[in-house]
Amino acid sequence: MFDTLVLSLPTRNSTLRMRVWRALKDSGCAVLRDGVYLLPAAAAGGGVLGKLEQEIRSYGGFALRLEARPGDEHLPAVRALFDRTADYAALVEKAAAVKASLARLGPRRGETAVRRMEQALQKIARIDFFPGRAKEQATTAITELKSTYRVLHSRTEPRASKKGLRQVEAASYQRRVWATRKSPWIDRLASAWLIKRFIDRDARFVWLERPSELPKRAVGFDFDGAEFTHVKNRVTFEVLLAQFGLEGDPALAAIGAAIHFLDVGGIPAAHARTIETLLKGAREKAKSDDGLLAEAMRTFDLLYSGHRIAA
Repeated sequence: MFDTLVLSLPTRNSTLRMRVWRALKDSGCAVLRDGVYLLPAAAAGGGVLGKLEQEIRSYGGFALRLEARPGDEHLPAVRALFDRTADYAALVEKAAAVKASLARLGPRRGETAVRRMEQALQKIARIDFFPGRAKEQATTAITELKSTYRVLHSRTEPRASKKGLRQVEAASYQRRVWATRKSPWIDRLASAWLIKRFIDRDARFVWLERPSELPKRAVGFDFDGAEFTHVKNRVTFEVLLAQFGLEGDPALAAIGAAIHFLDVGGIPAAHARTIETLLKGAREKAKSDDGLLAEAMRTFDLLYSGHRIAA
């Protein structure tokens, strides 16, 4: 079923025309013909047509909302009106151009360019009501762009190991010093929380300028050569879950999916961007790496409790 808006705007009100045009475009409406617009009834932006109907009438225009139920023989043609292939193709082309310029842009400007490409993909995806192969290709292009950025400008990020994962005993990792790179972020903060809450409750953490500074007998995590770090397609948080037998906890698994997405990309996970926003706030507030971890611990504690309740 499709929500349909038939409209005729006042000829002299250019401001209204522009506002209506932008609202229809942003909501992903398809144009059936001049003055007739369609939107899947289940679309998240469906309420926009009702608001536009009221606004147009308030300015003396004509607006009428209808329900359209195309027959099976017409449905493919109607769906084709919502095809976003051209938008995705343009995005893939631009992603390739940004990818080629990353070395020249440098870390800060490169990060901004990558973030804008991510946002552009999300904007198209929000109005892609019948996604297909084009969306998959665009998502892959953005993932590869992010990977290239990390290789060029995040030289301290660990490279994925190809070793197998083996179960370890938590009893061998009690009252230990755990060490990782300074200025911890998503994966390292989540991993430190996991260690403190589920593996070694008496854990102490040190933040390394360089991995070569690893203290004797300290347990390293999330850097090249560390005892616990990225393995194949798993980030450090997921590796710790696997090796310490914690994968059976649905709440931890849900957090792991979000950490994976935020750290290396891939399939978007529920609440991932909210986690990132909260941690950015913690980073602004904290005056040291220890302070940042303390703030992150509270964030992940609440997140874990919320997932436990929802499970």
